[in-house]
Amino acid sequence: MAGVSTPALAAAVSNAGALGSLGIGASSVEQAREMIAATQSLTHKPFNVNVFCHREATRDPAREARWIGYLKPFFEEFEASVPPGLSAAYPSFNDNHQALEMLLEERPAVVSFHFGLPPVEWIQALQAAGIVTFGCATTPEEASMVETAGVDAVVAQGAEAGGHRGVFAPEKGDPQIGSLALTRLISAASGIPVIAAGGIMDARGIEAAFDLGAAGAQLGTAFILSPESAAGAAYRRALQSERSYHTQITSVISGRPARGLINRMHTDIDRPEAPTLPDYPIAYSAGKALAAAATAGNSPEFSAHWAGQGAPLAREISAGELIESLVKDCRFLSLPQ
Repeated sequence: MAGVSTPALAAAVSNAGALGSLGIGASSVEQAREMIAATQSLTHKPFNVNVFCHREATRDPAREARWIGYLKPFFEEFEASVPPGLSAAYPSFNDNHQALEMLLEERPAVVSFHFGLPPVEWIQALQAAGIVTFGCATTPEEASMVETAGVDAVVAQGAEAGGHRGVFAPEKGDPQIGSLALTRLISAASGIPVIAAGGIMDARGIEAAFDLGAAGAQLGTAFILSPESAAGAAYRRALQSERSYHTQITSVISGRPARGLINRMHTDIDRPEAPTLPDYPIAYSAGKALAAAATAGNSPEFSAHWAGQGAPLAREISAGELIESLVKDCRFLSLPQ
């Protein structure tokens, strides 16, 4: 939930008895350190810090120029200039020794990996510092890689999940296995705890995950309407409208597949005639620039409003109230006394 999670949201979830999470994949090392410190000032409970472990982007000036040219008419629609060039704004955790050292110094209770895995030596260093590790998997094969690397638990991310798919190698395809089947497939074969994710919005979804062998459930879209989240007004309005019933996975926003509320990025840009995308996160700098131009023109139609397929079940209540409601209604859960 990078971009939506905040120290206030993570702390509220942790203070209510669950495990709050900070997404720092889009943050610099110093920004991430400040976010962790801010969260620590709001809670003494454990919380998770999520990092992006994508492979390093390969620059291709010709491919990037074609993509900018393809987007040019959409920038012109809002009387905006196309960006003179694109940047790889988000370094991978796997190439960022400063980020590793920062986490070893700050020692959050949990560090979770998305888009792949860091070097085994880094996983072991985090564990030696007393940090529990989670690894996201979208297939049983990826789950096996997570377990083989010595990660403590695997997050089974079904295709229903909002935001970026955790696929290790998108160029090899994505079978888009649903949360129920994926949770059962992984839990039946895994020797480490499984955390189900994707489309889970309420106690019944959590109960289903436990019935299928999960040791925990991860919810994201359910917290977007919480006052503690960083979601903007347009995002919140869209999530509370009929649009919440219509989500779709697209790669054109960032260069990697991600599920969000359908807008013109899905309908007008993600088309068969579109040129080959630049690598993630290079394509993301173009997507963000177009979203900014459209927003300046009073249009939210190019903004990334990430949401899972359970989005219509989102409730506008505080994070603490949501946790209390989930625990009250779920036969598997109880709050610590």
